[in-house]
Amino acid sequence: MDIKFPKFKHQLAAVLLLLPVLLTAQTNLTDSVLIFSFFKGNGEDGLHLAYSRDAQHWIPLKNDQSLLAPAVAKDKLMRDPCITRGGDGYFHMVWTVSWNDKGIGYARSKDLINWSEQVFLPVMQHEPGVLNTWAPEVFYDAESMQYLIYWSSTIPGRFPKTDSQGDEKYNHRIYYTLTKDFKTFTPTGLLYDQGFNVIDASIYKTGNQYTMLLKDETLKPIPQKNIRIAVSQKLTGPYSAASEPISGKTWAEGPTMVHHLGYWWLYYDQYSTHRYACQRSADLKNWENLSHQLVFPTGARHGTVIKISAAEFKILEQF
Repeated sequence: MDIKFPKFKHQLAAVLLLLPVLLTAQTNLTDSVLIFSFFKGNGEDGLHLAYSRDAQHWIPLKNDQSLLAPAVAKDKLMRDPCITRGGDGYFHMVWTVSWNDKGIGYARSKDLINWSEQVFLPVMQHEPGVLNTWAPEVFYDAESMQYLIYWSSTIPGRFPKTDSQGDEKYNHRIYYTLTKDFKTFTPTGLLYDQGFNVIDASIYKTGNQYTMLLKDETLKPIPQKNIRIAVSQKLTGPYSAASEPISGKTWAEGPTMVHHLGYWWLYYDQYSTHRYACQRSADLKNWENLSHQLVFPTGARHGTVIKISAAEFKILEQF
């Protein structure tokens, strides 16, 4: 007997069409865990991690204690920790070791628990007058199988037109080097200069181009201190002029981003109010501010976010 249910025909078809999307979303939710690396205080106690499955509620790991104490450079700090997964299966981390050093810190790990010996990378040693090497980040390029390491530095007199527009003596630009093994490096080059004081770059592959988040560090004559976006067809640039600010009027720094559950989730440190902010976007053009829903570890400072598997997280959460 042929029984027909015309009343439910269209509804059933709609459900069947949506089923792959719903299953994918559920898989992403259960099989992917977001990990946020950050520092507290001045960075003297080292690496902190927090996790989230929904990108909004973040819980500190190890009772918000440090997972790795800093051990390189005279100041022995671990500020602005940035972690990426490399083609070799390791997690690679770089960080700021000092307020006024000519290099950065580096270590690697298979599980985010056990880390290699910490190494000092003298990426600005060739510039005798350089004032600092701040907020390094690392990006793995699968096509060339090499790592882009980039950071902010001030070289006095290098960009005289904006020497008086920043905080005190600082007038930053973004520099970079490439490596395949963290032992040999290409000569340091200039990655981003669009005629203003810029720090805290963070780069992502977004479709067929690269998107750079950055902080306009201009203080004078009109304070900026906001997050903007630049794009490029090549990882090493040239990158475009910066977009209009996307972070609002509250001073912000340390932007980081991850694609999760169909959105790009953007986080940044509203350091002047001691709070973290969160926005999300499906197209990197229209942003929805979800800061009011964000639950974040108290005192978290300038970090980066990555995605790991549920199996990897199971080991990490037991630490």
